[in-house]
Amino acid sequence: MKSLPAKYIVRLGKFVWTTMWRIMMSQLAPSNKFGEYIRPDSQFRNTIAVKADASYPAASKRYRLFVGMGCPWAHRTLVVRVLKGLEDIIAVSIVYPSANEGIWLLQSSFEDCNTVPELYKLAQPGYQGRCTVPILWDDETKTIVNNESAEIVEILNSQLNQFATNSDYDLYPENLQEQCDRWNEKIYHKVNNGVYRCGFAQTQTAYNQACTELFATLDEIDHFLATNRYLCGEVVTLADVRLFTTLVRFDTVYYGLFKCSLKRIQDYQYLSGYLRDLYQLPGVATTCDPDSVKQDYYGNLFPLNPGGIIPLGSNLKNLQQSHNRHKMKQLS
Repeated sequence: MKSLPAKYIVRLGKFVWTTMWRIMMSQLAPSNKFGEYIRPDSQFRNTIAVKADASYPAASKRYRLFVGMGCPWAHRTLVVRVLKGLEDIIAVSIVYPSANEGIWLLQSSFEDCNTVPELYKLAQPGYQGRCTVPILWDDETKTIVNNESAEIVEILNSQLNQFATNSDYDLYPENLQEQCDRWNEKIYHKVNNGVYRCGFAQTQTAYNQACTELFATLDEIDHFLATNRYLCGEVVTLADVRLFTTLVRFDTVYYGLFKCSLKRIQDYQYLSGYLRDLYQLPGVATTCDPDSVKQDYYGNLFPLNPGGIIPLGSNLKNLQQSHNRHKMKQLS
């Protein structure tokens, strides 16, 4: 019996793989009719308040964070937690992705839950939405306070100051909030989510647009940082924190796996020094886990890396090199 000609094997293989890829991508990364990745909104949007009669009052050792060490959105909360000095006030529970189930698993059983979906159903019986991290959890009421990272970092910055070691360290000062918000809006769409729009694009047009916008914004930021130490001048703000967790993953995973390949962060004159500056802030390096980042992205995003091969290198040692960003005030 003659074997099929190579061209038919190739065509059949491409058809089967493309069909399965689109099915898997529709579950992993929902898109619109143009093949553009659309990130769903978070569902739990409550807050901690200083008022004693609040549903979730400010308290020591009542709340915890559920985070995946590879996740940039969860990473933001860890950075703010350490900068504010809340390590003894807010507990941290680690989760990790299951390559076979497509869900987050708890590193240690909690309230008889072993997966993040179980945790969501404990918080809200019958819950059918996305089960994401980070999660700001209330140990007392056994429920989710908030699962939107942008809001959690604001809560950690302002609502637990009476317990924070660095209570005077304000990452969202009133006089800089408007400027910070402008950066946050741009960075979220073009950079934080922009890398995902590149990696999860399902058409060439969608990818081209996302990639062009991403690098145009990185070029703009690099130019701005030529005369400014941080995004809002001489002080670190939440805008810097939100950008940092994307930048620190960029050369390791987004450049290759997500096809954000026009330039590496280390190729930028000012962005590279800025990244080293943020990485070297007290405690920030301890929140970074490059091995988990590589494992979580390359090992678990099957549609993007079917072989599951984890690349070598990029252990962040270069981020320990001198940055000289403290001299920016003299240059501006």
